[in-house]
Formats: sequence, structure tokens, C-alpha cells
Amino acid sequence: MSLHTEEIRFGWFLPTSGDGRYVGTAPEREPTLDYLIEVAQMAERSGLEFVLIPTGGSCLDSWVVGSAVMSHTTRLNALVAVRPGLIAPVLAARMAASLDQLSGGRAMINVVTGSSVQDLEQLGDPLAHAHDDRYERAMEYMQVMKLAWTGSAGSALSEFSGQAEPGSAAAADSFEGKYVQFRGPVHSPIAVQRPHPPLYLGGSSRIAKQAAARHADTYLMWGEPHEWIAWQIAEMEEVRKEVLKATGIDRKPRYGLRAQVLIRDTEEEAWAAAWSLISRASSDTLRQAQQSFAKTDAANQSRQNKLREQSAVNDFVLGPNLWSGLSLVRPGGAMLIVGTAEQVADVLIRYAEIGVSTFILSGYPHLEEAENFGQQVLPLFRKQWSQRHEPFIQQG
Repeated sequence: MSLHTEEIRFGWFLPTSGDGRYVGTAPEREPTLDYLIEVAQMAERSGLEFVLIPTGGSCLDSWVVGSAVMSHTTRLNALVAVRPGLIAPVLAARMAASLDQLSGGRAMINVVTGSSVQDLEQLGDPLAHAHDDRYERAMEYMQVMKLAWTGSAGSALSEFSGQAEPGSAAAADSFEGKYVQFRGPVHSPIAVQRPHPPLYLGGSSRIAKQAAARHADTYLMWGEPHEWIAWQIAEMEEVRKEVLKATGIDRKPRYGLRAQVLIRDTEEEAWAAAWSLISRASSDTLRQAQQSFAKTDAANQSRQNKLREQSAVNDFVLGPNLWSGLSLVRPGGAMLIVGTAEQVADVLIRYAEIGVSTFILSGYPHLEEAENFGQQVLPLFRKQWSQRHEPFIQQG
């Protein structure tokens, strides 16, 4: 359990596939540079600490977007998605270090092992149909990225330098894996954050948890009811013990939650707005989405499918102020937290009480809902969390 208010982190999602008031239909707002910058700046003004920049066939490139929005913000961090197997790990580490250096230490990396099989095939991923192998590759990938960061010998010789400046931890490390090889040290910009920019990794399978226990700074889960998340955290703690016994690696990643939020003045208004989000999705869209989701080999998407199926008889209500209706048309973390500001804050506090310390949230449209969340929910959450844990803070 986190005991200090400042330990709970909040991030927002950048809609790099477009945005609007309805899901499952053409976007009302295109993901233009101006609009994405506007959303990022609103997230920063609203007190959110970072933005998640996704990857996938429907998204603009995460590195390009990350570079753009960070040049128009001053405090906001960018959680940039990178896919192992599609870009060499040393090059990815060099790009991340460059972004970290140019932004003054605001780069974060989200390691994404998969997506839809069709998207992976289009990208030419040789492991498109090999779920566990993708996580094995991700483990090697993250290890090499960290070796490249911590063993950087600085930038190579240029017309402006007579000698490369060594990094603080430059060493001739090497790594020989099944998918990735490394010979160090390498010439690369020195990241501002030490020992390196933080790594995020998600996934609900056992091997995903093993990868996170070995290498991730934050283990990211898609939104599920509180008891499901408590089970995920408990299993992750078991995996951590197994990894410690097998390898001697003893790391404790933060626990992150990816979910949607919808806040209105009354609960009735909030539920009406929730149903409105999917009101323009055609029957063909709903059918095609269900067919696509059923083909997944990802454990987290399978869990979202299961939640939707189990809650269908109850209008997709998962519990107090939790709704899975968005997962009829939206892949990924589709659970919606619905209600008044007080109700949404209470739901988030319950997640924090069971161990979640990083929240990545979003709402439609993302611009207005970032402001809505920042003005109405964030102050309530921080006040209540501080009051609940003030005795612990004073004792510390």
C-alpha cells in the first residue's frame, strides 16, 4: 500500500487515432498535431503527470507524437510505446535517451509485446502467432535497452569533440540471447534519468508477470473489478518470489491501472452519457468487433472479453460505478468508471488501497474530459487520500 499522496501518479491517454463523443464510429476530431498538443497541454494544466502514447495500426507513430507534444509542454512526461522485434533495442534505447535529454528527463517507455494478430502480421513480426515467445523476446529486449543506457559511452566523435565523454556507468557488458545480442559499451546520448528512463510493461499471463518482475518499473493492468485486480497483484507477488528464488532478482515494480472515466453532476446523467458513447455504433460494427476480439491470443484481452460476457445480463455493470459496455466496440482497457466526481474518486481510492499507485485514464472526448477529471476528481482524490494516510505520514 502506498502511504504518501505524491506516490500516486495520474496519467492521461493521447487519442492518436482520433477523438469524439462516440465510440465505434468515425471520429469527430482527427488526430492533428494541433489537437494532440492541445490535449497534452490540457492534461498538464489539469495536474496529470504524463500521457500514454499508444501504438498500433490505427495510431500515429508514438515516437513522432511523443517528440511533438514534449516540445510543447514543460512538465508533462511522455510514455512512448515501443514494440520489440520491430526496432533494434539499442536503437530504441538511443531514441529514448535522445528524447529524455531533449525534454529534460521526461521520457518513459511502454514495452508493448502484441496487439491484434492481424496488426502484428502487417508489421512483419515473425512472432505474430507466438504469444509466450513475444514475452521472452521482450525480456531480452528490456535487458539490452538497460545495458545500452547504463553502459553508454556517450556520443561518438564528431567535428565538435576531440574525445567522447564516457557515461557514468560505461562498461563492456555483453548479452547473447535467443532473439537479441548486445556488445557494449555503445555510443549513445546519456539519458537524464538515472539509471535509465522507466519501463512499463503490461499483460495478464504468467509469463507477462515474469517479464515485469525481472525488468519493468511499472506493471500495467487493464481495468477490471477491484477483486480481479487484487488477484492480479497477488499473483504478481507470487511471481516475484519465484523470480527471486530462480535468479536472485528482487525488484518491486509499481502497479498501474489503465481505465476510462466518465464524470457528471449526477449518477443518472453519468449512466446516460455512458450509454450515449456507444449509441452510434452500427450492428455491423458491433459484430465485427466481437469477431476480432475473439481471435486474440492476449490474456488481458481475453479477460476483458470474459468481463463483458459475464456482465451482459446486467447491462454490462461490473459493480458499483463500473461498466464494461465500451468493450462491445473498443479493444484494450475498456472498463469505464462511471459516476459523480465523489463516486469516481471513491472507486480510484479503493484501487489505491489494494496497491495500485499509477493510473492511466481517459474519457471521450479526451480534451474536455481531461479538464473535467483534473478539476473535479483529482483534488478530491488527493484530499481524501492524504486524510486517510496522514497518520502514517506523521509517523514516518
